[in-house]
Amino acid sequence: MTQYTPSRRHLLGVAASGIAAAPFLSGPATARNIAASAPPKAEGQPMPRGTRLPASPPPAPKGQSIGVAIVGLGGYALNQIMPRIAEADHCHLAAVVSGNAEKAATVAAAYGLPEDAIYSYDSYEEIAGDDRIDAVYVILPTGLHTEFVLKAFTAGKHVICEKPMALTSAECEDMIAAGKAADRKLMIGYRCHFEPYNLKAMELIREEALGPLRVIRTAHHYRSGPSTPATNWRHNRALAGGGPLEDYGLYGIQAGLYLSGEMPVRISASTQQPANDPRFAEIFAHTASQMIFPSGATSQHSTSYDGAGANMVTVRGQTGFLTMEPATGYGGHEMMLRKGRSTETLTPGNPSIQFAAMLDHFGLSVMEGTEILTPGEMGLRDTRLIEAIYRSAETGRTMALNPDATMTED
Repeated sequence: MTQYTPSRRHLLGVAASGIAAAPFLSGPATARNIAASAPPKAEGQPMPRGTRLPASPPPAPKGQSIGVAIVGLGGYALNQIMPRIAEADHCHLAAVVSGNAEKAATVAAAYGLPEDAIYSYDSYEEIAGDDRIDAVYVILPTGLHTEFVLKAFTAGKHVICEKPMALTSAECEDMIAAGKAADRKLMIGYRCHFEPYNLKAMELIREEALGPLRVIRTAHHYRSGPSTPATNWRHNRALAGGGPLEDYGLYGIQAGLYLSGEMPVRISASTQQPANDPRFAEIFAHTASQMIFPSGATSQHSTSYDGAGANMVTVRGQTGFLTMEPATGYGGHEMMLRKGRSTETLTPGNPSIQFAAMLDHFGLSVMEGTEILTPGEMGLRDTRLIEAIYRSAETGRTMALNPDATMTED
């Protein structure tokens, strides 16, 4: 195994107090954002409100499985991923990594982990000597992903990295290179690729159940409560990037790509950053974008941290119409297919299986050496699209794209 050395570009990005590593933000807010953003740093947080820990440790792995260390014990890790590891056949919980020792001990005890399976952010690199850990799942604020993914590869571990992959395409490239140098798997946590409703939508479109594709529309909105960059990492530019696009809106971008089965050739966008609202001192409140595909179909996306709740994907073909609402959540999905005067409600499966299905895919890929369905290259592609969206919004121009999502115009 070859140890990966981060590139000079990556080291410069980290050294520049989060400025070089932050995404493109537009207009007069730029100077204010740079001054306000602090260098990304992993810090322990209290136990999230509403956390549900198991009453008793989950059963032992059912068969051949890989040991996974969860890095970051936030709400998504504790309430979604960790309970579902027990439902997976090919992954099991091997360790936890947290900056809050008390929280880590409480969680470890609930899952039946021994004390020596608890790591802090400072002792994280010691996982290299722990043979119980085959892989890590990095579930930290986005601005910390690159650091902890690179350290995992140096420790010889496989990696699942939560979406979005990183704040810049350069960081994504460094992560991919590190995984290849270490000969280890890198998967991005795009759970919707394993979710029955979205899989059914892909199937229907591939079968041309709607006729030739015309337009995809997605809306991912919610209204954030009172917060500041200091109290909510999703509003902190150095940790979260430009705001709702990377967090919630990425589901819409992904849906446009996996439903169309195409890569866009052009992209245009706009952003809004309200003045005198502490929630948006460093990030955008709203982002809207449109992707044009080679076939002539379009995919239109809106996302917001200051809008009435929405989680919707609609697809209109020449002869039919498909809608999912909720479309990309943890559960409660609904799907309706309309063709002519006929309307059909579809229930292709339980949305909650997406988590175990994603984890099992990763475990099998590690054990059998098969290809990852949602690899680092997919995360890189999406980060490039996000960069193109911000560049279009800043310049007011439509950006032309290469097949790998790099921009052909500046």
